[in-house]
Amino acid sequence: MNPTFLPQFRRRARHLSLAILALVAASTASADDLLQIYNLAVTNDPEIRQARATFNASHTLLDQGKSFLLPTVSLDGTTSRDTTGLADRDTDPNPPDRQHSFSNSFISKSYGLNLRQALMNFQAWYAYQAARRDDEAAATRLVQSEQALIMKVATAYFAVLRSQENLATFRAEQDASNQVLDQTQQRFDVGLIPITDVYDSQASADLAAVNTLVEENNLNQSLEALEAITGQPHNNVAELRDDFPIVSIDPIDMNEWVNLAQQGNLDIKLAALDLDAKEQSAKAARAALYPTLDLTANYNWNESANPFSFFPAAANERSSVAINLTVPLFAGGLNSARKRQAYYTRDASEEALLKSRRDNTQSTRNSYRSVETDVRSVAAQAQFIVSAQSALDATQVGVEVGTRNVVELVLAQRSRFQAQRNYDNARFQYVMDTLALKQAAGLLTPQDVMDLNEGLAE
Repeated sequence: MNPTFLPQFRRRARHLSLAILALVAASTASADDLLQIYNLAVTNDPEIRQARATFNASHTLLDQGKSFLLPTVSLDGTTSRDTTGLADRDTDPNPPDRQHSFSNSFISKSYGLNLRQALMNFQAWYAYQAARRDDEAAATRLVQSEQALIMKVATAYFAVLRSQENLATFRAEQDASNQVLDQTQQRFDVGLIPITDVYDSQASADLAAVNTLVEENNLNQSLEALEAITGQPHNNVAELRDDFPIVSIDPIDMNEWVNLAQQGNLDIKLAALDLDAKEQSAKAARAALYPTLDLTANYNWNESANPFSFFPAAANERSSVAINLTVPLFAGGLNSARKRQAYYTRDASEEALLKSRRDNTQSTRNSYRSVETDVRSVAAQAQFIVSAQSALDATQVGVEVGTRNVVELVLAQRSRFQAQRNYDNARFQYVMDTLALKQAAGLLTPQDVMDLNEGLAE
């Protein structure tokens, strides 16, 4: 087989597929690459925007927890108009002048300034420490959502490429099957072959047509999934270069990847932060049994008049500074029950962290093995294309000289195109497994999108 046949075939088939699918307006435009689509997704994807809003909401809990350690200041004021007068006015033959009326009313005014500062409140302190861990966890979840967005975009993007490549080979297979059908019909018409060969060729052509229709639908669905992420259509996307490097990922030792994952995996970080937060919450629950010490300061001013007095209204001022000690003695067992609940919850978080570490070790090893398998699989699939093409060439010659039949030709042809699809899928699977391995290790960043984008070509 000519060594230049593989890239030439793939380019011809791919361009034919894109020319049929693309709109006239889009055909002259440059292809959207992975980085452009990712940048659109960062802005337009509803899930990442929801994740940012969720983080902002969670971040306010830190200020709420801190508020219990800071002073509280309140200002209150009142003003009232009071009336007074003697009762039984109707039964008194000589009613006094001091009857109940607003004309005899008087105005009272007062305001107060109050300050309270916790001097010793272990429950509030540990609750604040728990809020700090929760805030770190919220930030980690946001980073996790950003990594998930990278995987989401890459998965949708390469699903489009995968479907495009599959559709290109199915269409090429359909064309080749139709050519075989025409040739078989011509040879049957001159009496060289039986009618069964025509039926076999017709069945092969029909199957290729069905596969083409199914893959066209798959491509449309893949394009819709990509549009749902960015909010914009992407009918023309940049392809993976034929010379894209398929190599073992660095570092090449699996145990090093496991160690990296144990340190950087975000699920493990979240589990560790959750355990730390639960530990602080347990301390806060226990501290509910401790005494609290508060400083209070008050200033009050009031003025009131007495309608029965000849003296003018007098203003009074009062201020106080106090230290209040509160010792909880008994709350019906509520505090003790909450303390036990908090420590049981902490124990559950500790087991969740252990499980997260074990699961990550397993997933990291599996991802590493998948990448290594993909490297060998791509090389094996490329060699299989050479073998399948050689077999197809030999079968075609055999049919021409009468040593092979149409059934063998159809099978050899189908095997050749299936080998091409397997090769393309193996390359795409290598890319996705590499990203999955970096995600498992907590190393996936937008830089990986930029690096991968360099391996694309219009």
